[in-house]
Amino acid sequence: MQGSYRQTYASWRSDPEAFWREAAADIDWFKQPTRTFSPEYGPYGRWFAGGETNTCFNCLDRHVRSGRGDDTAFIYDSPISGAKTAFTYGEVLAEVSAIAVTLHERGIAKGDRVIIYMPMVPQAVFAMLACARIGAVHSVVFGGFAANELAARIDDSGAKLILTASCGLEPGRVVPYKPLVDLAIAIAKSKPARCLVLQRPQLVAELVDGRDEDFEAAVARNRGVNVECTPVEATDELYILYTSGTTGQPKGVVRDNGGHMVALAWSMANIFGIKPGEVFWAASDIGWVVGHSYIVYAPLLVGAASVIFEGKPVGTPDAGVFWRIASEHDVRVLFTAPTAFRAIRREDSDGIHIKAYAMPNFRALFLAGERADPETLKWAERMLDVPVIDHWWQTETGWPMVANPLGLEALTVKHGSPSVAMPGYRIHVLDDAGHPVGPGTLGNIVVELPLPPGCLPTLWNADERFRSAYLAEFPGYYKTADAGYIDEDGYLFIMSRTDDIINCAGHRLSTGAMEEVCAMHPDVAECAVVGIADQLKGQVPCGFLVLKKNVSRETSAIESEVVQLIRDSIGPVAAFKTAITVDRLPKTRSGKILRGTIQKIADGVPWKMPATIDDPIILEEIAEALRKRGFGSLPM
Repeated sequence: MQGSYRQTYASWRSDPEAFWREAAADIDWFKQPTRTFSPEYGPYGRWFAGGETNTCFNCLDRHVRSGRGDDTAFIYDSPISGAKTAFTYGEVLAEVSAIAVTLHERGIAKGDRVIIYMPMVPQAVFAMLACARIGAVHSVVFGGFAANELAARIDDSGAKLILTASCGLEPGRVVPYKPLVDLAIAIAKSKPARCLVLQRPQLVAELVDGRDEDFEAAVARNRGVNVECTPVEATDELYILYTSGTTGQPKGVVRDNGGHMVALAWSMANIFGIKPGEVFWAASDIGWVVGHSYIVYAPLLVGAASVIFEGKPVGTPDAGVFWRIASEHDVRVLFTAPTAFRAIRREDSDGIHIKAYAMPNFRALFLAGERADPETLKWAERMLDVPVIDHWWQTETGWPMVANPLGLEALTVKHGSPSVAMPGYRIHVLDDAGHPVGPGTLGNIVVELPLPPGCLPTLWNADERFRSAYLAEFPGYYKTADAGYIDEDGYLFIMSRTDDIINCAGHRLSTGAMEEVCAMHPDVAECAVVGIADQLKGQVPCGFLVLKKNVSRETSAIESEVVQLIRDSIGPVAAFKTAITVDRLPKTRSGKILRGTIQKIADGVPWKMPATIDDPIILEEIAEALRKRGFGSLPM
């Protein structure tokens, strides 16, 4: 298949509508679309107008009807609780139907919004599919999210019902969910009429009379009862997903039914190379876009099996849990965040846990969610001896914009680059005035309109906000808010968010480039670089280093070596003079490093606790480390 990528991309470029019309043939339609693309609808156009379909039907019913009802659909593995269960397509269909009937009985109909605030348990995934079955719009909120953030999402979506659980499980602790839900409903102006609560054995929640019901008891009464799929327009909403870290009015990314299915099915075969019956594992959470696209919908659309994992890459019980699951469940392709691999590398730099498990059919590792530094990629390649594929996309796009498409052909890997644009995406790099820049020149990464199927058509009830946030700054383009460059071979390099570009004495410097160099030091497991205010230069970079577990050298010596590495690799222009060793870096629940918050603490300016932070205590540790160096609350 040599040259297959170029041929496929050229085919899309020559006739985008014909390309996606052909891809849409892999989806079952109750009514064929009357048009492939309609530029007059919405802020930039809509895909597959006039078509009627149902996402749940395509994920479940059609596979069962074709005789694959006994094939595995989901594998649930919770190293925290010890639970392990496999579900066939037939079993998932039966359970989803029972939940759908339960929702119907409580007044949920096509177009109504349902909030799902649950841990990584099968019932959460089944609830998403049940909403899709009856045409309801689900909005999954990451379990354990703060009550005020949940309340904002209740109000913005106008949800009529909440599906929740009594608790979530973290290593060594139980996280009560129900008090957060109760407080959120009390704060919210829009009051959901019903709340179904999955009672977990680790903690039983108190139910509010007249509003709350036991989820299992309610669903049990409807097992064996079937409800047919509700036909929905291809352009009807499937879900709303609020972007992480929002403040004030939340930003609800909308996903439609038709284009979403077409794009995801295409990506599973052509990017990830997954075939029906194979096991695909996206080690993420359904509260994030990766969980929506690649735990729930994409694997089922192509008839594959998906892993639902309730655990962490380290500490449940050790840094070998990923390899235990890959070996035990015959995982063919694993997709996770670079931060998970940095954690594994820190705990098991010699790969002892990896070598303990036989994985003869494991053939690729995909990384996305945050920039994959080259040193982590190289380490994973050495340890796993399979292709390690960085790829790039966003909550807004729903599927990869830039990747190395293993399903088409394995392209040359360039460490530090997620490779090349996928069909549907024309990627450009522009300066701040909107002019194209040459190869290797840092600038604003944008996507030429229209966006392909699967991408957000707009924000929930906020077309104008969508236009101003994404389309206004660079007319004719979608603004990604990422900065980077394209090399002479067409490979894209993502260097940082545009907010993370440091302006040091008139020089635009990429934090990502400096982090690459920091990570090259043999004792560094993970790092972050932020720009700190400086009266003379405007901003100067400061590096935060997390060391590998087995390192016993003086941290001051390592910090000096890292400073010298930056000077040797990037030059004095970087003005990199400060490296600080810390035990850990503050991150969101999805693994993104909170660089903006670190920067505000260092600058001594007011900051707000990020809603998505994994462990708030880490920010206190960072503040203390900065104070010891004279930053933050002490004079600079």
